[in-house]
Amino acid sequence: MRVRTLEELRGSADAELFAPAIARARAMGYFRQGAPLYVARAPGRLDVMGGIADYSGSLVLQLPLEVATTAVLQPIDDPVIEIISMRGGERSHFSLPTIELTHGALRDPAALAEWFTERPAHRWAAYVIGVAHRCLVPRHGRDDEAAGGSRLLIESDVPEGKGVSSSAALEVACLSVIAARYGVEMSGEEIAVASQWAENRIAGAPCGIMDQMTSAVGRRDRLLRLHCQPATVEGHVEIPPGFRFYGIDSGIRHAVTGSDYAIVRTAAFMGYRIITDIVGLAVVADGPMVRVEDPMWRGYLTNINPQEFESRFVHRLPERMTGAEFLARYGGTTDPVTRVEPARTYPVRQATIHPVREHWRVASFAGLLEALGRADRDDAGDSGPLAYAVEMGHLMYQSHDSYGACGLGSEGTDRLVAMVREAGVARGLFGAKITGGGSGGTVAVFGTDDADSVVREIAQAYERETGLVAEVFARSGRGAEEVGVVVAS
Repeated sequence: MRVRTLEELRGSADAELFAPAIARARAMGYFRQGAPLYVARAPGRLDVMGGIADYSGSLVLQLPLEVATTAVLQPIDDPVIEIISMRGGERSHFSLPTIELTHGALRDPAALAEWFTERPAHRWAAYVIGVAHRCLVPRHGRDDEAAGGSRLLIESDVPEGKGVSSSAALEVACLSVIAARYGVEMSGEEIAVASQWAENRIAGAPCGIMDQMTSAVGRRDRLLRLHCQPATVEGHVEIPPGFRFYGIDSGIRHAVTGSDYAIVRTAAFMGYRIITDIVGLAVVADGPMVRVEDPMWRGYLTNINPQEFESRFVHRLPERMTGAEFLARYGGTTDPVTRVEPARTYPVRQATIHPVREHWRVASFAGLLEALGRADRDDAGDSGPLAYAVEMGHLMYQSHDSYGACGLGSEGTDRLVAMVREAGVARGLFGAKITGGGSGGTVAVFGTDDADSVVREIAQAYERETGLVAEVFARSGRGAEEVGVVVAS
């Protein structure tokens, strides 16, 4: 990721973007005058299509939002990582000696994860220390000198629990400045992969890759086209003029660590394991997991041909299955970040159906989006922009219904989607769906630029109806790599 000085940026829009955060940081009195500050900014994201199919290898389409997390870092003499987080007027503080990560017991990822599990009040810091671990530990051997210290100040206007990836924005912003401070060359894609590792292995949240990748390498007013096998950026798709994607927060808190998301993810991997057994692929036990020799689909559900899936497999998958029964028959799944719990019952069939069909929906949506961009604006027929936009909306509604069938819906998000349907094409709205991990959070809406006021009307009506605050996300922003790290003296 590129590193530039504030002096180099003087007079530019980027200087204006970072200057307020630098001024606030200096005014707070946490940093020494005259010592350099490293500053990075990473956005939240709107899941337009793909969502929970990312961990099954799907194509996804993601939009970086204007709301972002800013991390300001200053090197310090003491060998300690000190973190100050400012959110909602409240300050949280955490510190850890760097030697504990590079040479001590917390060098081991499992030990570090357990350390945070035993300290729930400091769990928020696991996302930051997790990326610091990923940056520092591979580069500091047992006999090396311990890494120097850093003081971090974190500010964010990415709302938590809204399904717009506040955790990914935190990880990417922090790792960007940590890598710059320690002179570690990392591309945006490498930062995204390391951030996902930290969230999975240290914070204990079984997220896929799309959140971190969008925050790191997304581009303003373009959809990141990402093929999650495991993380291939296929391009940044321009949104045709006159159209826009909006987000409406349901006011119902979402968390990727929630049991519903984890249950559905685990169930999808159970379904994959059952299908590999049906076709007779070789399996090797690997601790609590299994390894499957899979030359056919390379370990991803979404590589199964949809027609073959419907004709050959879907009816052989159990609608629901207990963990105990699954483990007795199949030994485990191939997922390294979830575990099958014997006492739970899992929605295996629907959780497996969703990614296979969603991958097809996303690919179709992407094709329609490209056709929409090429369409003659004056054509009112089947090859005109309105026809393409309507079909894209239908795919969003199908995706939303599939979430609900998996058990990841909520009354609030269902109501918002229904309100978008009621407003309809006549008012410039074509489709809507729940986003990210589901079970609340934000609804993505596809409409025209002129529908901004309609989206806000829906949010206000929803607030009156439910008493919940429905924030609207209407503007896109730049990913961390597009902006880079700024050094201010």
